[in-house]
Amino acid sequence: MGVQISDILPKKEIEIKDLSGKTIAVDAFLWLHQFLSIIRQSDGVPLKDSKGRITSHLSGLFYRSAKLLENNIKLVWVFDGEKPDLKTMTIEQRKELREKAYKKWQQALSLGNLEEAKKAAQMTSQLTGEMVEESKKLLSYMGISVVQAPSEGEAQCAYLCQKGLVYSVASQDSDSLLFNSPKLIRNLSITGRRKLPRQDVYIEIKPEIIELKNLLKELGLSREQLIIIGILVGSDYNSGIKGYGPKRSLELVKKEKTLERVLKKIKWDYETPAENIYEFYLNPPVKDVDIDFKSLDPDKILKFLVDEHDFSQDRIEKVIKTLTEARQKSLQSWLK
Repeated sequence: MGVQISDILPKKEIEIKDLSGKTIAVDAFLWLHQFLSIIRQSDGVPLKDSKGRITSHLSGLFYRSAKLLENNIKLVWVFDGEKPDLKTMTIEQRKELREKAYKKWQQALSLGNLEEAKKAAQMTSQLTGEMVEESKKLLSYMGISVVQAPSEGEAQCAYLCQKGLVYSVASQDSDSLLFNSPKLIRNLSITGRRKLPRQDVYIEIKPEIIELKNLLKELGLSREQLIIIGILVGSDYNSGIKGYGPKRSLELVKKEKTLERVLKKIKWDYETPAENIYEFYLNPPVKDVDIDFKSLDPDKILKFLVDEHDFSQDRIEKVIKTLTEARQKSLQSWLK
């Protein structure tokens, strides 16, 4: 999902501790989709409670957010609003991919190939309205601010960063930069080692920060030209131009300068005009909001996760204790 141009972006590794005391905006749908995809059993089935309701999203939301809160990082979860018409084709394509992946999943299970089954299953995840409301409820119990965007969540995240209401946007793709976010943090929750797919090899992963002002200067681009690169590579609104990855797109845009001239050098096979996508990135629907942080509510967290969704009481209580101690420590530090 989203624009994948990180290969050409200048970035700097940071430590989680460097973000202590900072407020970060996250694209809620992107994170929830990650949880639904990754948090599964060995056969690819997502986590469920005793009533058969999926809980993978709640598990990921709770433990990832808790870890960041423990490190004195404030979070603002921004939820998507109305999908833009530009995204209709992409939504249909994703639906088709889910259906194909589901068939592969079932076939792999029938053959007893659990590795292939889980891999296919990860592409079948779908975020429902009920899951969204459950997520908002749990976030409020954790004292985390929730923002409802009028349209795209990352556009709203970028707007919050522009206004100085948050320090940065956290995401794995680069859309927020195209939406004019001054800062982007990648790998916010991915620390330590990560296993490479199908290999017995582990790599060290640390958070990275990308600053829009620096990247435009280093690449010799304007923000408008960065948007054109995103359109060439592929976005949520088009699949990209065949043969154009980040590096080749960068070369073309630096040579031709404008969207009008770039379009004369490529074949545009989409019903949606490139100009419409370009304009949407320049002026997306966003709104002014108040960032509201509430108090942690242990009783409601326990009732929701343990009583309603069968989470381990011991594990949830340990996390709540850690969060409570972390908040007290943070408050004491602030009062000194």
